Amino acid sequence: MAKYAVAIDQGTTSTRFMIFDHKGAVVGTDQKEHEQIYPKPGWVEHDPLEIWQATQDVIKGAISKFNIDIKDIAACGVTNQRETTVVWEKATGKPVYNAIVWQDTRTDKICAELAKDGGQDRFREKVGLPLATYFSGPKIKWILDNVEGVREKAEKGEVLFGNIDTWVIWNITGGPKGGVHTTDVTNASRTMLMNLETLDWDPDMLKVMGIPRAMLPEIKASSEVYGYCKNSGLDGIPMAGDLGDQQGALFGQTCFAPGEAKNTYGTGCFMLLNTGTEPVQSENGLLTTLAYKIGDQPAVYALEGSIAITGALVQWLRDNLKMIEKSTDIEMLAKSVDDAGGIYFVPAFSGLYAPYWKNDARGVIVGLTRYINAGHIGRAVLEATAYQTREVLDAMNLDSGVDLTALKVDGGMVFNELLMQFQSDILGVPVIRPTVAETTALGSAYAAGLAVGFWDEVEDLRENWGIDKEWHPKMGEEERAKLYKGWKKAVTRTFDWVEE
Repeated sequence: MAKYAVAIDQGTTSTRFMIFDHKGAVVGTDQKEHEQIYPKPGWVEHDPLEIWQATQDVIKGAISKFNIDIKDIAACGVTNQRETTVVWEKATGKPVYNAIVWQDTRTDKICAELAKDGGQDRFREKVGLPLATYFSGPKIKWILDNVEGVREKAEKGEVLFGNIDTWVIWNITGGPKGGVHTTDVTNASRTMLMNLETLDWDPDMLKVMGIPRAMLPEIKASSEVYGYCKNSGLDGIPMAGDLGDQQGALFGQTCFAPGEAKNTYGTGCFMLLNTGTEPVQSENGLLTTLAYKIGDQPAVYALEGSIAITGALVQWLRDNLKMIEKSTDIEMLAKSVDDAGGIYFVPAFSGLYAPYWKNDARGVIVGLTRYINAGHIGRAVLEATAYQTREVLDAMNLDSGVDLTALKVDGGMVFNELLMQFQSDILGVPVIRPTVAETTALGSAYAAGLAVGFWDEVEDLRENWGIDKEWHPKMGEEERAKLYKGWKKAVTRTFDWVEE
């Protein structure tokens, strides 16, 4: 009998392979970073071949390091940085261009052009998303319009598109030799091309964006057997789970009931609220997205608040300003002062996402005086994550009509005690970290395991969820309101910075 379910977690800055036992505990893991490519201001790319190589490396690394017999593995899932767009040749597996990363803003002109007729929310009812540089559809259009010969090949069905989940599944199930070209509903819902009701590619959206259907993957459930692994160290194992990273975290946090929510602190920050089997249209700048679909059961929807830059701001402080040596040093730097000294750092490096959706915003530090030192900047960097989360939570409360009473959190930044306490303070609700904080990979392992009977029911997974730590608000209401008012004022200073 199988002992493990495994997951490939292909994130924005690194690729991980994680091995989980039946109780959802981590048995083994291996991780590898990949290069961030910045060809021009606002452009962000990855090398898809480097990512595929890293995927193979971490699979083999974890299996050998922890001495795992692959006969003990029930199934493999994938979870991925969403919206990041790859187009490659079907016959060779060679990308026609680097992957265009979700943070990339080069499609701003395409989005502005499409918004001329009907505004930014022109397609929101159909696809749940505003017109923004974030999503895959405009990125595909950019590649078709700008990379020579690709459009002709796309129309003949000679090139394929995928978000990173599709790229990994295609390669791991054979690549040019019979690889399965598929995606799941959660990833498809991030393209601007999938109809929320039919859960299929929308002919009108394809026409508007000028994208041939022949290049698109088949949309499947988040939990079903897509194919079998080859040439990867997992030969013969069913590939059976696929969830965009934030939906993976929602699933791993066992938010299976309408009204349950989680926030993931990674490169960006993403709060998702389960809204049940009907899509809820947002009135307050949130996205309507798919939460998951298990086999032939009805699809479950979510509202999402997406924040572009949170953990990435800490990396920027480390890599660009050299103020810290490693990301974890941020806490010590921030603790060297009692507060942010009256400054706010709004990291609109690639525009503002939820709840504003302003592609023309850019980052600012406001309130600077001679008093400010590196500690204040470090503290303002952490506080920016908490303030942005508060904005999203406020929007979510308005849209859902339900006030969240606690926030389940996960991701790399949840081990930063200072940030978690400030997050609880600025929200005015408890913040809860589970025993397994890397819930993104856990969610896709759960999806894969459910597809092959390693776990029987979604509800069985709740027993695996446990609390590691809770933070409770210590800040008074008056101080909370004053600090937040200052943040809202600071955000307005980022607006309309980029001019044509």
